[in-house]
Amino acid sequence: MRWLLLIFMSLCWPTWAATDYSLKPRQIAEGTWLLEGSTENFAKANGGNIVNTAFIVTDAGVVVIDTGPSKRYGEALRQAIAATTDKPVIQVMLTHHHPDHVLGNQAFSNVPIGALAGTTDLLRQQGDALAENMYRLVGDWMRGTEVVLPTQVLVPGTLKVGNHSLRLLQLAGHTGADLAILDETTGVLFAGDLVFYERALTTPNSPGLEVWLKDLDTLQALPWKQIVPGHGPVATDARPFLQMRDYLGWLDQLMRDGAARGDDMAEMIRSPIPERFAGISLSRYELIRSVSHLYPRYERAGMKRVDTKPE
Repeated sequence: MRWLLLIFMSLCWPTWAATDYSLKPRQIAEGTWLLEGSTENFAKANGGNIVNTAFIVTDAGVVVIDTGPSKRYGEALRQAIAATTDKPVIQVMLTHHHPDHVLGNQAFSNVPIGALAGTTDLLRQQGDALAENMYRLVGDWMRGTEVVLPTQVLVPGTLKVGNHSLRLLQLAGHTGADLAILDETTGVLFAGDLVFYERALTTPNSPGLEVWLKDLDTLQALPWKQIVPGHGPVATDARPFLQMRDYLGWLDQLMRDGAARGDDMAEMIRSPIPERFAGISLSRYELIRSVSHLYPRYERAGMKRVDTKPE
């Protein structure tokens, strides 16, 4: 019987080894740890680990910011936290409902999982479809993953957790319900996907690029010392904001001009990308997606009504 078990384990080991996230927290401020994902696209090779998650160790316990793309990631995150501190996890905060940020929730089902009310609504509406798509994209990494909804509504304001004071901001540019968190104790701003850095931004739920640009103004005006983007490296200066504004402004003008000329979607996705964005990961891929998400609005805005009588 023992040899049968050994054979089974030897057959399964390559799969288990290939789906190990090997998360390595990096301390970026007092009591503050970052788990930085790649700037690649979802793939079986990375298990969807393209996202930045984080945790804050306070004297009252641990606050987790986003839970990652799968149950397995969430479990690895809990293990990484346990290897860093003996304090218990007491709070999870979700920045928004996209799958790479919330599908690790199962691993934290014994603690409050907080989110904006709009985030919970969007996850309830879209969660199953988002999870199904992740299964297609990354395969075995998602095994056993199910959608777990937030259990707590977060509202804008300041939340004291132990020796850390967390300012919660309710914004909208990326998904319509976006939580940003400023740790006023350390000056670390967790921007979620309102900020991408060195990776092209995603737009599937954006209410409009003009809304997003206003949110960037709000975030940049905060007294932050470091900014943690949803995707991309941490920064201690304003370069992520400059890059985001430049990219959003270009994308907005590109689609305005295309709609004014009457260009169709196929022409728009072939638009040249400025050289200054050449180093940004997935620029062409995300341009194609953004045009499909947003360009019809620009076309409709430029249409003249023909069903009204002249005065």
